[in-house]
Amino acid sequence: MRRPAVFFDRDGVLNEDDGYAFDPDKIRWIKGAQQAVKAVNDAGYFAFVVTNQSGIARGFYEEWHVRNLHEWMSRELAIVGAHIDAFEFCPHHPDAVIERYRVLCNCRKPQPGMIGALVERYAVDINASFMIGDKQSDLAAAQAAGIAAYLFDGSNLHRFIAPLLADRF
Repeated sequence: MRRPAVFFDRDGVLNEDDGYAFDPDKIRWIKGAQQAVKAVNDAGYFAFVVTNQSGIARGFYEEWHVRNLHEWMSRELAIVGAHIDAFEFCPHHPDAVIERYRVLCNCRKPQPGMIGALVERYAVDINASFMIGDKQSDLAAAQAAGIAAYLFDGSNLHRFIAPLLADRF
């Protein structure tokens, strides 16, 4: 049985975008973010995170830092009864300082690779799914993957997403 999904960008949508976020001690949730994820869960949607992490390619932090942050976010979400079904991140950048990450890939947004990987692994109803992003590259990735997309204005994520979930029923 296929289920719809909400694909969240991370920095600027779930947490404040302070530039190259990787330290849980410095993360500040966007207002209403945890409640928004819970609303997505309660509505029966998959909740996914798809995030470019060029800080890895630039040598600012490593992949394990990103995984550690995502584990921390999962623990924080569990406190309010919410969860992310899967986190996907792209460590690549065409101008990477670290050579192994200097590739033109299909996963770095605006390419749709991260969304496509999740759709392949999970029984996603692509026609009822959508992306929430704060940049045009997020919207372009969603469009390339064949899903709707909404540009988050940075206000309260729960208030932003509630009508989008309601409109789907």
